[in-house]
Amino acid sequence: MTQKTIRIGTRDSELALWQAHTVQKQLNDLGYKTEIIAVKSQGDIILDKPLYELGITGIFTKTLDLAMINGQVDIAVHSMKDVPTALPNGIVQAAVLERANILDVLVHKGNIDFLESDATIATGSLRRQAQWWHKYPNHTVVDLRGNVNTRMQKVQDNDWHGAVFAAAGLERINLKPENCINLDWMIPAPAQGAMVVVAMADDDFTLDALSQLNHIETEICTYIERQFLRTLEGGCTAPIGAIAKYNEKEDTLDFKGVLLSVDGKQKIEVEKIVAITEWKKLGFHAAQEILNNGGTELMAEIKKMLKK
Repeated sequence: MTQKTIRIGTRDSELALWQAHTVQKQLNDLGYKTEIIAVKSQGDIILDKPLYELGITGIFTKTLDLAMINGQVDIAVHSMKDVPTALPNGIVQAAVLERANILDVLVHKGNIDFLESDATIATGSLRRQAQWWHKYPNHTVVDLRGNVNTRMQKVQDNDWHGAVFAAAGLERINLKPENCINLDWMIPAPAQGAMVVVAMADDDFTLDALSQLNHIETEICTYIERQFLRTLEGGCTAPIGAIAKYNEKEDTLDFKGVLLSVDGKQKIEVEKIVAITEWKKLGFHAAQEILNNGGTELMAEIKKMLKK
């Protein structure tokens, strides 16, 4: 069989290219031929509107989905937290790479006295905003959009006290500054810190190649988190956090999930520890617990608010 060149589609930001090159190297190491094709996404172009106002889940993945369906690229590499829980028809999850740092971090200007008083914090994420307000109700939160480099520059150019980022993104492109605090109290986005590779469902050659990159523990944990998100019907916008971890010693899965109101005043949490054999329904059962505990009403309120 003649070996085809696997065309890797990616956004053209530094972080997206880093992710694409990481996958490229792993495929090359296995003996596959590859080329990288960069595509601009609407999420990168429209920077003046908060993400939820754009009314599209998967704004960062849509352009690459189309490029794949149109046959311009064979695979796409994404930060898994940006990928909608329902993939377009004909596109499948082909590999989840081993997870990096899951934490959110606060990038600040060197003095953190503001945490005890009034402050302005920047983030484009409803999840981070709601959790920040839950902990610091007197702070002001402003919208922050753009790729990682653009957002870091905006922090320097504005008089905000700090901004919240995913640690993994900053670490991957060596942008994590000294003035940085781990927010270990903030529950991350489902699948934060993980990269996913998607391909066409009928492309056996590529699917076979990518299956060799899959990290099973990360695949299971992100599956649980995304199942939790999907059951709550969160799309990519509602203030929902989830983290599943495998405890090797006990052979159990530890799960934490949270749903908040947009203003951070209401918070519904769930924590579960189950045997590894029960992983397939863990996200679903945890989400049901939240929905039965006031989550159904809260989700309805959030959806109504975001439609305004």
